[in-house]
Amino acid sequence: MAKFKWGILGTGSIAHKFAEGLTAIPDAELLAVGSRTQEKADKFGAEFKVPRRHASYAALAADPDVEAIYVSTPHQLHREDAILCLKAGKAVLCEKPFAINAKEAQAMIAAARKHKKFLMEAMWTRFNPVSRKVLELVKSGAIGPVQMLHANFGFRAGLNPEGRLFNPQYGGGGLLDVGVYCVSYARMIFGMAPAAVAGFAEIGQTGVDEQAVWTFKYPNGKLAAMSAGVRTSTPHEVTIMGTDGMIRVPDFWHATRYVLNGKEEQVTIVGNGYNYQAVEVQSCVRAGKLESDILPLAETLEIIQTLDQLRAQWGLRYPMEK
Repeated sequence: MAKFKWGILGTGSIAHKFAEGLTAIPDAELLAVGSRTQEKADKFGAEFKVPRRHASYAALAADPDVEAIYVSTPHQLHREDAILCLKAGKAVLCEKPFAINAKEAQAMIAAARKHKKFLMEAMWTRFNPVSRKVLELVKSGAIGPVQMLHANFGFRAGLNPEGRLFNPQYGGGGLLDVGVYCVSYARMIFGMAPAAVAGFAEIGQTGVDEQAVWTFKYPNGKLAAMSAGVRTSTPHEVTIMGTDGMIRVPDFWHATRYVLNGKEEQVTIVGNGYNYQAVEVQSCVRAGKLESDILPLAETLEIIQTLDQLRAQWGLRYPMEK
């Protein structure tokens, strides 16, 4: 099979991880990288042996041989950069959070449909083999009907008002950075958006959520409780509780194991984990699909709408939304 030709838009830390992930896919080729300067494109290109090194995002989008582009820029640029690539006829894998808010997400989805191009959120956790196995166990009734879910993902970062985690201009804060993992996992397990949401957040001196807790209510009395933050360390764990047992997933966002009713099971992970979402993109594009069955666009939109509901309760709006 011919190599699937990738481009990476942006050269930050997450772009490095994705490039490393591609090396674990035999039929993937990192053909091109695009940055805002030739110097950064050349540096990234030299590190990963990328043959084509573009000094602008537009030049990467226009590269005729690139089949799909991974958008790895900061949150607030996802809409603009994804639409640029879609208009240029490229399939797009856009880093999480998919967009700042639902309005932006809808614009991105509309562009994908207008240009008939594949689009997917790069929520790598959803494609992790442990996540796939846990969902399979839940659907098979291994713990009975799910009644409750707990998820936590917080860490303590040094306070840097200009950095992406704390700057409102970048869509900073815990919810969009790590809370989205919890919300997406709950959406996967329950198979629907919550019927009601409620939460509290501590808005720090820079105007972003430094830590937060929230709960979801679903039909038939099902509940979820979550926490996330960028100034508070928490367990990075999901616990799924059913009528007949429970599943615990340590380090759920990049899991290598799960615990079913007290028995730990290890799962073999190939590469650094970023490769699994890339494999899904390649499979979908080659099959002529415009979105993924594992993480369809309607589901991504629901997740962002849920995040919007929480931020509305907290009174948290970013500058680009005003």
